Amino acid sequence: MDPYKHRPSSAYNSPYCTTNQGAPVWNNTSSLTLGNRGPVLLEDYHLIEKLSVFTRERIPERVVHARGASAKGFFEVTHDVSHLTCADFLRSPGVQTPLIVRFSTVIHERGSPETLRDPRGFAVKFYTREGNFDIVGNNIPVFFTRDAIQFPDVIRALKPNPKTHIQEPWRYLDYLSHLPESCLTFLFWFDDWGIPSDYRHMEGFGVHTFKLLTQNGKDTYCKFHWKPTCGQKFLLDEQAVIVGGTNHSHATKDLQDAIASGNYPEWKLYIQTMNPADEDKLDFDPLDTTKIWPEDLFPLQPVGRMVLNKNIDNFFNENEMLAFNPGAIVPGIYYTNDKMFQTRTFAYGDTQRHRLGPNYLQLPVNAPKCSHHNNHHDGFMNFLHRDEEVDYFPSRFDPVRNAERVPIPRDVIHGRREKVCIPKENNFSQAGDLFRSWPRDRQDRFIKRFADAASDPKVTHEIKSVWLSYWSQCDRSLGQRLASRLGMKSLL
Repeated sequence: MDPYKHRPSSAYNSPYCTTNQGAPVWNNTSSLTLGNRGPVLLEDYHLIEKLSVFTRERIPERVVHARGASAKGFFEVTHDVSHLTCADFLRSPGVQTPLIVRFSTVIHERGSPETLRDPRGFAVKFYTREGNFDIVGNNIPVFFTRDAIQFPDVIRALKPNPKTHIQEPWRYLDYLSHLPESCLTFLFWFDDWGIPSDYRHMEGFGVHTFKLLTQNGKDTYCKFHWKPTCGQKFLLDEQAVIVGGTNHSHATKDLQDAIASGNYPEWKLYIQTMNPADEDKLDFDPLDTTKIWPEDLFPLQPVGRMVLNKNIDNFFNENEMLAFNPGAIVPGIYYTNDKMFQTRTFAYGDTQRHRLGPNYLQLPVNAPKCSHHNNHHDGFMNFLHRDEEVDYFPSRFDPVRNAERVPIPRDVIHGRREKVCIPKENNFSQAGDLFRSWPRDRQDRFIKRFADAASDPKVTHEIKSVWLSYWSQCDRSLGQRLASRLGMKSLL
């Protein structure tokens, strides 16, 4: 074994127990004591090490997306999009790229049931030849807010009361009553959509607007959509109670069992595209994460397929330590001025450095699978063996050079510093369109769920009135039917 190339791996397990230093442990069931009944000795190195590792084996829980399940597979290009992007992993039909996916619930704790009403995370990490590309999305195509400065408040309002540790409807109804733009996401959340039957029957969305770039710098706005080939399925409230009461990890088990049996889950990747020159022609801001792009105006275009054909080897290594970052892009794909997107490119990496440490990208599940090199040396838990004498750039003693230039957007940016909302809010029309697209029984279920939440004793008449105003502006009949259910006077 070459000690300079060897990396810790279960492939090199010894046939007997050892300390973390590799020394053999001849008794792993009894502490070292003074006599057979005497006090335990501090010199029992293995005992101290074993206890110390155990008390530290839980890393901080994710603030959001704590409950998750992962699987590995590949992405295969099925349609030529080289006229839109120079991204290497999309270069031609037939190209395959390894990847890992993490599905999750957003609000609730790591041990919570997977049947709770909650948005779901749908995050994909592509291990491309030009570095990692992360699409860090959800199963809902929009978000509650369009500005990331409000994100901590949204999550705190949705999480349990800090005094009681109970999730209470009055808190999120109070907060979101200040955000009329949240209506569309609220409709998805309280619709049947809010409880997917499992992860295999769940759609995924990049949510943000990305930019696709060709080699000569031509840019196109883009949204990513994942469609399961087996279709979408949801659990109604009564079904969720039964399923969750039977197995609180039902979705994780379903995913693992399907892959283990060879019934590999598959999703088709579609994109919507828009010419940036056309963005001002719409009655909404296409970079607004509280809005969808109507498919009749921006049809779905097929790109490829994702197949999950391998279960993870270890839950901690490949789920708990799996870390995504919307800032992880590759040449040919770029950010837009979407306020949420811009801020998440910083926030996610910052979160991972706090939760996992500054060298979290050296962990095998997060490390790129292509050759890479930089001068990011040292720091906590740096386990990358290095023997360079030069740790700066540039240097005449080190032949490393800058990579070939990659395209970036060329648009000219100008304006004064502002802290304002976007000009085109249009908070209600898309929510109304979605509500009217549902059959009557589905509308009734949404109204019942919202009325039940609004019946929380701490939801004041003022808060109810604000929501009635919002829902009435989305759809007159929605406001009237909800008012009747709440025993209030319709506002329109």
